[in-house]
Amino acid sequence: MTEANDVHGDAGERSGSVPIDGGGEGSHSRSERATTYAVMAECWREPTEQLHDALDTGALTSLVDHEDDVGLADLRAEYTRLFIGPEGPPCPPYESVYRDAEDEEEFGPVNGPATMAIRRWYGEFDLQPTAEHTDLPDHIATELEFAAYLASEGHEEYLNQFLDEHLRAWADEFLTAVETESHRQFYTSLARSTRKLL
Repeated sequence: MTEANDVHGDAGERSGSVPIDGGGEGSHSRSERATTYAVMAECWREPTEQLHDALDTGALTSLVDHEDDVGLADLRAEYTRLFIGPEGPPCPPYESVYRDAEDEEEFGPVNGPATMAIRRWYGEFDLQPTAEHTDLPDHIATELEFAAYLASEGHEEYLNQFLDEHLRAWADEFLTAVETESHRQFYTSLARSTRKLL
């Protein structure tokens, strides 16, 4: 996301303990909450060498578990299987797919009304996704990145409203699907940590 500056940052390179409890107001300092949301956002993006290195060095152990022998190619293959396809992903990471479905048994359209609502939120703060990320605005990583921005700016009331209107309204169904479908400890652990954060 960008405004005058890029709030995406290098969350995948951060080290040290990352608080997980999204808890209530005052449960962590503003910067700790922002960092947690930002790191979580980076974990939900396509795995990078930086993320794999952070996992290998133990920088993310307070956030996620993973198997020691899992390589970057393994993480990327699982990411593709869960979230991209080839025949339609079992766990689409987009809010609109869950919120805009006409039938509870089927996914809704990508880039639907929920996506438009997210765009309005970003527009209210003069933010837009960075060119380096081609995900739709309602991708879970992009929404967590926006939560990081709100937390870093001290917009606690807006953050709670955004979480209630968006992430908390759909993420549980997505996270349950990830826990059920994933073959990698990293993603099942990430789903549990994300649920705890929200």
